[in-house]
Amino acid sequence: METPGVTLATNPTPARSPDADGVQALHRLVLSSLDDDQAVDTVSIPLAGKSSIADHMVVASGRSTRQVASMANKLAEKIKAETGRSARIEGLPNADWVLIDAGDVIIHLFRPEVRSFYNLERMWGFGDTPAGEPN
Repeated sequence: METPGVTLATNPTPARSPDADGVQALHRLVLSSLDDDQAVDTVSIPLAGKSSIADHMVVASGRSTRQVASMANKLAEKIKAETGRSARIEGLPNADWVLIDAGDVIIHLFRPEVRSFYNLERMWGFGDTPAGEPN
C-alpha cells in the first residue's frame, strides 16, 4: 500500500533547492512535525559546508515501530503538501530505522534501541546535543 506523498526508494533522490530560505523552511517544517508527533531526543546536525548530501540531518526517536512509521508517513505528507516535492522513504515496512530523504534535509527516525546501536550523532562528530542548542 502506497501512502500519498511518499516515493519508494527506487525513485531518484529528491532534488536539492538552491533557495536558502526554502531550505530553512523545510528544516523548520521537519522539526515542527516531529515535535507535534512527540518525537524523542530530536537532534539536528548542520551539514552545510561539511557534506554535499544535504544541508541538515535530523535524527529522532519514536517509542515504538508504530510511532516511527506514523511520524514518517505524516512527515512525508507534510513535505509534499508544503513543498510539492515527494520525499523518498526507506525502511518503512519494519520501522526500526526509517530514512526520509527530502533533498535538503535528511531525516533518520529510530526506535531507541536501534538508535543507540548505530549512534549516528557520534559518527558525524556531533555527540548528544539536544535540538535547538547551538553547535
